[in-house]
Amino acid sequence: MSISISDLVTVRSRHPEAIGEAAARRVRRPLIGDSGRLMIVAADHPARGALAVGGHKLAMANRVELLERLCVALSRPGVDGVLATADILEDLLLLGTLDGKVVMGSMNRGGLAGASFELDDRFTGHRPQDIERLRFDAGKLLLRIDYEDAGSLTTMVTTARAIDDMAERRLPVFVEPFISRRTGGKTGGKVVNDLSAEAVTKSIAIASGLAGTSAYTWLKVPVTEDADEMAAVMETSTLPAVLLGGDVGKSPQDQEEAYEKWRKALGLPTVQGLVVGRSLLYPAEGSVEAAVDTAVGLL
Repeated sequence: MSISISDLVTVRSRHPEAIGEAAARRVRRPLIGDSGRLMIVAADHPARGALAVGGHKLAMANRVELLERLCVALSRPGVDGVLATADILEDLLLLGTLDGKVVMGSMNRGGLAGASFELDDRFTGHRPQDIERLRFDAGKLLLRIDYEDAGSLTTMVTTARAIDDMAERRLPVFVEPFISRRTGGKTGGKVVNDLSAEAVTKSIAIASGLAGTSAYTWLKVPVTEDADEMAAVMETSTLPAVLLGGDVGKSPQDQEEAYEKWRKALGLPTVQGLVVGRSLLYPAEGSVEAAVDTAVGLL
């Protein structure tokens, strides 16, 4: 039985077993539905301390507002599911919004935004056994590789073993690879992801070859700076892929430009859908409903 957002604290404090019970009775569905495409709303940013949207530094910090926006997004036609960390997914389980939806657990959130150890992205979220126990449908992990940061090797090794563990359970895992660097060099500065065609190509090649099997591996890839180069980039692997959205900018024009890039890339053979978060939940212009419906229309 579902509850309201205002009841979450009461249930969590008095009946924590309700989360497991809600997970056990959740109605599941295949990863790919009748549309043959996948539209996932992402909300795993807060656990990495990444709360900003556009010019608002703490936009995602209000949990009630975030849950309200997620519930709206999940109610829209064509939305297949959600990607989030345990706290958010368990709230949604209690709210009864995950029946018939694809549920993806976010696995490594240890690379806190702005931290000196950001690229040593350890697995602090869902483990494969948690995803299996809660009857979730897939996992997602972040793989940022900086050729000058030894922490990237730790992330690569743990990523490979996580893929192995997910494959043993026949659970899909979505790997989000980047070639990254620090603006201040090896010792500091902001971590930025290289979205050039060469860098995205390398990241796909590296991610595709991790672990003892790729049978259950999906890729979650960014659109390159020049969207026209995506066709050649996506020829790097035969693994199924989804596009990631990310923060599309501060203005409606930025948002429209992002939509146009997604539209071009969605026509490529290995691209199976979209995983988009902040730009749909906190659109630069208009409502959550309108932003989600527009994204669904791109599919």
